[in-house]
Amino acid sequence: MRRLRMGMIGGGPGSFIGPIHRIAAELDREIELVAGAFSSDAGRSKEAGENYRIDPARAYPSLEAMLAAEKTRGDGIDFVAIVSPNFHHLPAARAALAAGLPVISDKPATATLAEARELAECVKTAGLPYALTHTYSGYPLVREARARIAAGELGTIRKVVVEYPQGWLAGQASGKQAEWRVDPAKSGPGGCIGDIGTHAFQLAEFISGVKVTEILADLGAVVPGRPVDDDCTVLLRFENGSRGVLLASQIEVGEMNGLRIRLYGERGGMIWKQEMPNTLTINSIDGRTEVIHAGGSQLGPDAMSRTRTPAGHPEGYLEAFANLYRDFAAVLRGQSAPLLPGIEDALRGMTFIDTAVAASKAGKGWVPLTV
Repeated sequence: MRRLRMGMIGGGPGSFIGPIHRIAAELDREIELVAGAFSSDAGRSKEAGENYRIDPARAYPSLEAMLAAEKTRGDGIDFVAIVSPNFHHLPAARAALAAGLPVISDKPATATLAEARELAECVKTAGLPYALTHTYSGYPLVREARARIAAGELGTIRKVVVEYPQGWLAGQASGKQAEWRVDPAKSGPGGCIGDIGTHAFQLAEFISGVKVTEILADLGAVVPGRPVDDDCTVLLRFENGSRGVLLASQIEVGEMNGLRIRLYGERGGMIWKQEMPNTLTINSIDGRTEVIHAGGSQLGPDAMSRTRTPAGHPEGYLEAFANLYRDFAAVLRGQSAPLLPGIEDALRGMTFIDTAVAASKAGKGWVPLTV
């Protein structure tokens, strides 16, 4: 089988996530980056093409130019990866899908809920694969946690606590990566809630296997003059009657990327931390504690199939990201990848952001989360 050919939208000079997508996509040699519209500035797009070491003729000045030129090539791209800021996600996905190309996109899916609904219609009309890179769902021990809960190891889930603390926006936002995230014209109405809160929300539902039905949101802009939230507390109610708490913040000085989740059921509790991703701790009601290690023989088939090295050889963010690209490649080859986040996750994530922002602003208290 030949490698699938990827065209990238965004990821120009100074981008953090563009190189991450490229490395992840190519890790398992299923995919190769061959083309891109890396920036709306032709010169910067060309520079990015040089950095990615692709054919200079395939570093395009615009999305439209890439789609038109690649369509005429015998070795044209098989799909596009969207790694640009949120406000560009819908127009890029819409154009790619209309050109007959599947899409894998960075999260959140769009800048607004209305755009997400339009995107869902585009995906439905095109009948093509669409995936969303909720990276943390690609970690082997996250998959293991989900499988064990689904098998009833903890019993009925009673409580979910998910936290995502960062501190990098505790001061004034400066630099390309920070500036667009605090600009509602580019990020959408949600700041922290859209940037990292949506990851925490997706992870809570993904591991627990139950959907959130109601939320009570308290979102704040702590840094003076900031037009979007940078600190979030959201209470959760799940469809099985359990309760939860979601904490997301980008003003907690000293925190780096501390995503962590705790789940408690009738017979035990489970803890996973993104900064220590190769261990999963399970506490049983009888007092026993079991520590599951990535690569260990006790892993189930899905987690084991997503592990590339023996136990004790750490895997992390890049490998988790690569697992999503491996799943996406499988879908493009006509295989099944049921745990790959898709358009349903896109709609749920954007509904969560939109509902939380509106409810917090209006001080509404508990509100339904209705997709």
